[in-house]
Amino acid sequence: MGGVMTHSIRWKRPRFNALSYLVFALVLVLGLLNPAHAYAELSDKALRNIPSGAPDLDPKTGSLLAPILIPRVPGTPGSAAVQHHFVDFFVRELPGWRVEWHNSTSKTPATGDTDVHFTNLILTRDPLWAQIGDVGRLALVAHYDSLYRPEGFIGATDSAAPCAMLMQVARGVDEALTQKWEAMEASGDAGMGLEEEKGVQIIFLDGEEAWVSWTATDSIYGARALAETWESEVHPPLSTYRTPLDSINLFLLLDLLGTADPHVPSYFSTTHWAYQGIAKIEARMRKLGLLVSNPKNAFLPDSEKTADQFRGAFVQDDHVPFMMRGVDVLHIIPTPFPLVWHTMDDNAEHLDPGTVADWAKIVTAFAAEWLELDEFVSQLNPSTEKQAIRDRTEL
Repeated sequence: MGGVMTHSIRWKRPRFNALSYLVFALVLVLGLLNPAHAYAELSDKALRNIPSGAPDLDPKTGSLLAPILIPRVPGTPGSAAVQHHFVDFFVRELPGWRVEWHNSTSKTPATGDTDVHFTNLILTRDPLWAQIGDVGRLALVAHYDSLYRPEGFIGATDSAAPCAMLMQVARGVDEALTQKWEAMEASGDAGMGLEEEKGVQIIFLDGEEAWVSWTATDSIYGARALAETWESEVHPPLSTYRTPLDSINLFLLLDLLGTADPHVPSYFSTTHWAYQGIAKIEARMRKLGLLVSNPKNAFLPDSEKTADQFRGAFVQDDHVPFMMRGVDVLHIIPTPFPLVWHTMDDNAEHLDPGTVADWAKIVTAFAAEWLELDEFVSQLNPSTEKQAIRDRTEL
């Protein structure tokens, strides 16, 4: 991570087709344009059905997290191994997700004239009937690379644990999302424009870390390349969203998570409504006894922050090239940073398993709420879901 900075932001204007204009007008009449009211809260029953994935997120033995806790410098065998871990998981357990690679090269201050290869991985789940330019997406993002120096650096919080959390989030919403879309097709509602077409993306970014010291050109290599590419790609005429960047309704970035007692502020007034939503989920889950950690204070304590308390400062991270192109960002990163930040102690031993599992549950519930899955999460039988996962794993 770098320091803090202030920028003026240019916010996006999605393009609409004729049917979208009609839906937009109806929504306007109903007074629902406030994004804070864009979806209903999950019921208590649904919150209780959110899977924790705790065994798979164990730092030592977890099938999701443990394989990521190795050095992952871009262009190295460790990086390739983690890429394969991601892809194998989605192909084996979540075959309905579209797998895409985004490759770029760049020189770095540490490698001189030698180009380094950076590889972003994008996993997307959209309604089968929807055209690619008509789907607005929740993007759930983390970087998977680790520092070049000190040699052997693991980066458990930075950001192996967040990557594993996002794998669990994808698994946690997949069955309910499938059931919702199957129900829409069975009822004839699919593609009728009765509700906004919503999808979800998991984005694993490469090259976040500086190779020598954090500057505008020695950092966020993969994010800068992907944002530039997606800004230049244009969807077909009459699409709801002009570009893949416009299709991102919210860019939710996780970083430096996994140690006990995190303090995550609300950084942006424009997405404070989303921060309040995820903070309320944490509070409700704690009240229901659904979280296992016992922090001194809430992970997300800034719900009552007022407009005049936002100062325009934020932590430099992978969101910057997206935000500067008009994408709404919710940055889930603690300040102060964990004490192990950029030290050899940022390893499995310094992760708090309860905190890791709780973050995964909180973000899963937020994604389920965003995707309006209450009815379908409430109907899930956790034991049936676990058996389905085992069946897919054994294929």
